[in-house]
Amino acid sequence: MEKNDFEAWLDNISITFLSLTDLQKNETLDHLISLSGAVQLRHLSNNLEILLKRDFLKLLPLELSFYLLKWLDPQTLLTCCLVSKQWNKVISACTEVWQTACKNLGWQIDDSVQDPLHWKKVYLKAILRMKQLKDHEAFETSSLIGHSARVYALYYKDGLLCTGSDDLSAKLWDVSTGQCIYGIQTHTCAAVKFDEQKLVTGSFDNTVACWEWSSGAKTQHFRGHTGAVFSVDYNDELDILVSGSADFTVKVWALSTGTCLNTLTGHTEWVTKVVLQKCKVKSLMHSPGDYILLSADKYEIKIWPIGREINCKCLKTLSVSEDRSISLQPRLHFDGKYIVCSSALGLYQWDFASYDILRVIKPPDFSNVSLLGFGEIFALLFDNRYLYIMDLRTEKLISRWPLPEYRKSKRGSSFLAGEMSWLNGLNGQNDMGLVFATSMPDHSIHLVLWKEHG
Repeated sequence: MEKNDFEAWLDNISITFLSLTDLQKNETLDHLISLSGAVQLRHLSNNLEILLKRDFLKLLPLELSFYLLKWLDPQTLLTCCLVSKQWNKVISACTEVWQTACKNLGWQIDDSVQDPLHWKKVYLKAILRMKQLKDHEAFETSSLIGHSARVYALYYKDGLLCTGSDDLSAKLWDVSTGQCIYGIQTHTCAAVKFDEQKLVTGSFDNTVACWEWSSGAKTQHFRGHTGAVFSVDYNDELDILVSGSADFTVKVWALSTGTCLNTLTGHTEWVTKVVLQKCKVKSLMHSPGDYILLSADKYEIKIWPIGREINCKCLKTLSVSEDRSISLQPRLHFDGKYIVCSSALGLYQWDFASYDILRVIKPPDFSNVSLLGFGEIFALLFDNRYLYIMDLRTEKLISRWPLPEYRKSKRGSSFLAGEMSWLNGLNGQNDMGLVFATSMPDHSIHLVLWKEHG
């Protein structure tokens, strides 16, 4: 057929085809397909794929593709990455999608890092760690052996754990290796705190002492309490040491001379915890940068504006029960913004700027659960059987780890949280090192550590 004749015939057929009903069009196509040979069928197949299988990620502008991808969950996105190299390239390049996915898992996000492939890798690492937590496989255990009597005092800092014992010694351990770095002769230790040069101990003999690690020498002895000293804290910048005692008082000492500067009264029970911390919020009573002292007994938390004003008066007294029917636990948390303490009624969080109770968290069977650490995203809790991780955004327990029969003590600090930064959000780097330590009946120290990523 000549070209002109073919074009006229095709126009006539097209006009007729367009006038048919859908059913007639389908029958016409079926008839034409039945008359087609291999060449025509191949041509039809190639063109139908282009017409019917439109790759929207390839055809759409990148910004619009990113907008659509934000509506998909991360697991679906990972599946979509397997469709083609082009899909994988586009999906992997959507930084905001992977950053959001990491945030939803409780991961810290550094917005200055804009490499999308980095965030996809972080998400994959986060998925693995969260699965390990859910499956109770994120931790491992070890023991420190070396004391010959009850270990009562524990303090952790920068990979080092200090232990104080009734065997009249204190030891400094490298948690990663389990090796004892220093061992010095002391008095019976109820509380310990250390830095690179010195160790401060509160004792059942009613005194506080400062020791030099390198020589084991006692450099200061703080005498004045008439009851056991359960908690100590100090600040070199202020040259101040504070101690809480079973004599119901808090004493403020000159760290360098051992002189008692003030005795803070008002507690009617053993003072089991003192915390010296910089304030991070502004209120009518304090400004950011002010030093604040918190002291806690069985029923109350008292707030003192310590700073350089030694003769201070109590700013505020916090409690959870006016009739003292509910007691507080001695593991008090204060980060300069929030005060958190546990009781049989639940976990109480106060706003430090206003002293208002922000919330009360009540996990199942909370009467037996104690606070270890509290952050922006996670809280670390424990009871007689398990170590728990709570997602504070949902107030749900997301993981637990079995604990052995440890030496129980309602007073003092025979339990300890290790690294705390991950409670403000995991980042793939801070999920390592010590999670929890507790003293055991055989005088060893039981450690719970992060397991390396699989």
